[in-house]
Amino acid sequence: MIEEIYDLSKRDETTVEKVIQDDNLDYIHMIFNKDEGLPIHYSNSNVYMTVLQGTLSIALDDQDVHDYPGGTLLKIPYKTKMNVRNLNDQKLELLVIKAPAPKHYPKE
Repeated sequence: MIEEIYDLSKRDETTVEKVIQDDNLDYIHMIFNKDEGLPIHYSNSNVYMTVLQGTLSIALDDQDVHDYPGGTLLKIPYKTKMNVRNLNDQKLELLVIKAPAPKHYPKE
């Protein structure tokens, strides 16, 4: 086989799966229930965040929280402060692609 195959979790509990981390990109699958999310942090690459289901509540840098429904793709620049949350009752499922791979940026 030429292709590599990866299975994504189909669970309902909180999940942060680093599916692929190679020289090109990081590909991460995330599931959050109500009032869950990531610690506040700065993006360590260009981030492409796809909302698969639910509603993403996210504050970037000093902006207010914005809500994005399933089917939305966000492009977030390198070194952006991110507060990623699920403030809704429905499960939030995200696919996050970091490109280029964060290892290409200097550690700070």
